[in-house]
Amino acid sequence: MDNPIDITVTEEDTTLPPQQYEYLDHTADVQIHAWGTSLAEAMEQSAVAMFAYMTEIQTVDSTDTHDIEVEGHDLQSLFYQFLDEFLFGFSAEPFFIARKVKILEFDREANKIKARGYGETFSLDKHPQGTEVKAITFSNMQIHEKVGRTDVYVIIDI
Repeated sequence: MDNPIDITVTEEDTTLPPQQYEYLDHTADVQIHAWGTSLAEAMEQSAVAMFAYMTEIQTVDSTDTHDIEVEGHDLQSLFYQFLDEFLFGFSAEPFFIARKVKILEFDREANKIKARGYGETFSLDKHPQGTEVKAITFSNMQIHEKVGRTDVYVIIDI
């Protein structure tokens, strides 16, 4: 859901974190492996990886924002809903593609997330079309949390 108030994108909002994701071979789809110092950071990286698979991410400017709120019944369903809601924002109005994703609120007890994507409306005039992501899957979804590092794995249907 878009934030009804006018949000000014600051320089800090557009500062990109280092890339902490990779694409792993999978029979018919693509597996994203993302990591970070926390689950939130690993999830943010996985969302950026998904968008980077759909276009050359360096062509996306962080001139606008798109907010989402999701909940799940456990961490895996929350992770699924998080990615699925960003995918929906790309696949339908406002056709938003994020270059950076930031989780603003993460309630692990209630399995709820509020997040903001920084990017712009996708345009074929500006953004090279990569591979279409049809859906997020639960297949082989993994979350591995250790002290100082969290790894997440998700297969996206292409």
